[in-house]
Amino acid sequence: MLALLRRGAGALGALLFAALFLVFVVQIVARFGFGKPLPWTDEMAVVLYVWVILWSAAFVVPEREHVMFDLLWNAAGRRTRRVMRVVSNLMVGGLSAWALPATWDYVTFMSREGTPVLNVPFSLVFLPFVALLAALALRCAWNVLEALRGRGLEDAGVPAA
Repeated sequence: MLALLRRGAGALGALLFAALFLVFVVQIVARFGFGKPLPWTDEMAVVLYVWVILWSAAFVVPEREHVMFDLLWNAAGRRTRRVMRVVSNLMVGGLSAWALPATWDYVTFMSREGTPVLNVPFSLVFLPFVALLAALALRCAWNVLEALRGRGLEDAGVPAA
């Protein structure tokens, strides 16, 4: 089931990126080919860019591929790594979970405003940020459990055998 959800999230991310690319090509052709820029393409490209980045960070890009400062991690012993992993995930996950209700309130509040050209509600534009916070909170909770079990403590960039 989890593999199916991952494939679905990846497929949606790919579709979002393809749509962004298509809109970008239409924008270039209209602006430079016909000398008539289309205002909706600028707006749609920005909305799709926000969705691609936030959706991918939440559901597509694995944790090991995110930016990581691993000098201290690789120099630390196993016990210290466990503490570092638990503390860092409690901080990031806790802050994400703490921010989630206020973020949801703001995003739903923004449904009364729309984008200037297409009038897409801002709640729809920024909905993937709520998903990102929820995914971060869940991923961090899982990472804390894994660290307490002694898993995920190998050198950064070097997968366990």
